[in-house]
This record gives sequence, structure tokens and C-alpha cells, in this order.
Amino acid sequence: MSAREAWIFEAVRTPRGALKKGGGALASVKPARLVGVLFDALAERGVDPERVDDVILGCSTQLRDQGANVAKTALLLAGWPDAVPAVTVNRLCISGLEAVATAAAKVASGQCDVVLAGGVESMSRVPMMADEGAWFADPEVAKASRFVHMGVSADVIASLDGRSREELDAVAVASHARATAAAREGRGRRGVVAVRDADGGVVLDADDGVRDGTSLEKLAALPPAFAAFGAASAGVVRERYPELTVTHLHTVATSPQTADGASLVVVATREAGRAMGLEPRARVASYAALSSEPVAMLTGPGAATRRALERAGRTPADVAHFEHNESFAATCLRFQAELDVDPALVNPLGGAIALGHPLGATGGMLVGTLVDELARRDQPTGVVAMCAGAGLAAAMVLERR
Repeated sequence: MSAREAWIFEAVRTPRGALKKGGGALASVKPARLVGVLFDALAERGVDPERVDDVILGCSTQLRDQGANVAKTALLLAGWPDAVPAVTVNRLCISGLEAVATAAAKVASGQCDVVLAGGVESMSRVPMMADEGAWFADPEVAKASRFVHMGVSADVIASLDGRSREELDAVAVASHARATAAAREGRGRRGVVAVRDADGGVVLDADDGVRDGTSLEKLAALPPAFAAFGAASAGVVRERYPELTVTHLHTVATSPQTADGASLVVVATREAGRAMGLEPRARVASYAALSSEPVAMLTGPGAATRRALERAGRTPADVAHFEHNESFAATCLRFQAELDVDPALVNPLGGAIALGHPLGATGGMLVGTLVDELARRDQPTGVVAMCAGAGLAAAMVLERR
């Protein structure tokens, strides 16, 4: 173990603003402003801007409002010291978690003492795939890289695993029920920072995508969402899985909700954090990133979790709380089955199906949720696990001691 350890001292986030017809609640707020709300909140909680060595933000779609290194733009807009550097990173849906992992590596290696890390994504203002990346927008590259829509990949996984429509719908019902219960009981609120307008009025102060009363009967009426995409990429799927008959089962309700939001996590050495009057809350014990094959591209979180746990000297049985990003219902079921974990330990406050997935911001949000819940329940070990496009996956182990 390194003589220097990376500790999490604080974690804040905006509410997740779900995309809705006519514009979501956070659609009018620039991404740099979303992050600025969190810079202000951290300063109020004791973080000294003069002590921050670097800022690392994840962002999946980096153009227009999110281009030109939005991390540094947000710092300048917030009025923080000019001397603080910043960088924006992209590992697609894992970008925010990658930012926290990079911060931890910088702290543990001695490059930095205090790093702020997290992410931002305004999917209202910069829609997913608006960057027209060659992976999906260039026909030659898309064919060579075996691109399929993520929803098709989820249907491939469901078909490979023999899942039924009812099983997938049950995942969504559980996610909304858990999120509803957590909101009612005030759990998961410690790090939430309200977004306000220029006059101080509240724009959004709570996640607004949760639907109380979601039921199997209601979800059964929804049509499959990705059949047309599946038809367009049937040849790619058939080449990789020639014996598989894909049944399109996922709907908008069993997919992650698109959302706007931002997150920031304070990563520092014990000494540097305490010098600002903060208390260490959890140690970044390990991190692992890997990739699986790109057609069934969402299958990697289980393997990434095992690798991260091995690096930390732990097993799945040691984990009291998993924050697994609910990319689609089938990936949730695959993750639980692969690790043989009690479903009650996975996303006990609900997941992205109910709460929303603001791409680059989500990793930092999940880290904050995990740290807060480990402390609230006085539990020692937790895991954040995520998947992303093209087969990417990653997992982080956090420990309290």
C-alpha cells in the first residue's frame, strides 16, 4: 500500500433534472453554471480554493456549451483563483467515475494534495451523440467497430440471458419504489445542492424523474423502444451471435432516464483535507477499468468489480453496498447474477432508471451516494460499478476505517 492514500472528504451534486417535453427543469442552466453551484457549495463547506491543486471533470459530449474544456470554463465563471488548473475527460458514461479515479491516482502518487473531481452533462442543451463521433456517425468506422445502439445491446444481453419482459419491468418498478422511499425518508440528500436562478429562486432542489406508483401493469403497456435500431444493426449482431434470436424487450421505462446535472468530489490526503477543517469519510481503495466486446457492450461491470475487489484484497461478500449504474434493466440483472449478490444490496436508494443518468456527472453522483450511505449505516466497504459504450466498464472500491 502506498504511504500516501487518497481520501474522499466531501461530495456534492445538483439534483438530476429529467428531460421532459418542453424542456427539463435544468434546461435553462448552462453546464458551467451547474458546476459553479457546486464550487460555491464546497467553499461554504470549508474547501479552500487556494489549496486546490487540480479540477477534473467528466463529460461525455464535449461540444458547444460543453466544449473548450468546460472544467476550466466553470472555474473561471465561478470566480475561483486563476491559478487552479482544470481538465475535462471522456470515458463516455463512466467519465465522472474516471475523473474521481484520476484524482485519487494524482493524490496517491504525490502529484497533488487536493483535487476536485466529478462531472457535468446537460443533455437538454447538448444531446447524446450530438458530437457525431466516428464510432456511430461514420459508416466505415461504425462497421469496423461493430457499432450498435446501446438499447440494442441491452436487448442482446436480455436475449442471451433468457430474460422475460416481466423480469425487466420488475427492475424498473423496484428502482422507482426504492427511490420514492428514499426521498420520503430523506435518504441521499446530504450532498444535494439546490440550483437557483439569478434572483435566488429555486430552479430545482430534488431529483425529479422518480414516478411514485410505477407498476408492472402500467409498464406492460409500453412498446419496445429499440426494435427499429435492432433492424438496422441486425447484420452486426448476427455476425457476432449467429445462433441468437434477439427479442426486443426494453422500453423507455427499463432504460436509464436522460437527465441534466453535475457532481463534485473532494479527494485529498488526510493531512491536506484536515488542514481545511474537513474529516476523511472514505478511502479510495482501488479502481479497475476494462472493456468487453462491443456488440453486447454493457457486460463489463461484473468483471471490473471483481478486478477492483481483488486489487483491494476483498471479495463480493465483503461489500455492504453496491452503486451499480442502471444502464438498462438487463444489465442490472446480469450484474447481480454474475457476482451472486443479494439484490437488496444493489442500489438501495434506486438507480438511473428512476433517478436519471446525466452521463458524465453520474460517476461522481454515485460516489457521493455511496460515501453518504456507508456513513449513515456505519458500513465499511462499498463499490461503484458502471458500464459505457463500446464495451467500457469500471469499478471503484471505497472503504471506511
